[in-house]
Amino acid sequence: MAVPRNRQSTSRTNKRNSHNAKKRISISTCSNCSAKKMPHRVCTACGYYAKKEVIKVKTSDES
Repeated sequence: MAVPRNRQSTSRTNKRNSHNAKKRISISTCSNCSAKKMPHRVCTACGYYAKKEVIKVKTSDES
């Protein structure tokens, strides 16, 4: 099994792992109802995507 000859410095390890940090979730607003939603997804509040109704959303008064 291969064994490294010299210890790798922490700065070198950190430079390699710098892109592994968690990224913030981007949130956009719905063009129809202005609710917060994930980009490129159907709005869960109104069911619209790109100003077109894609799914019908049940409201609280409907059974």
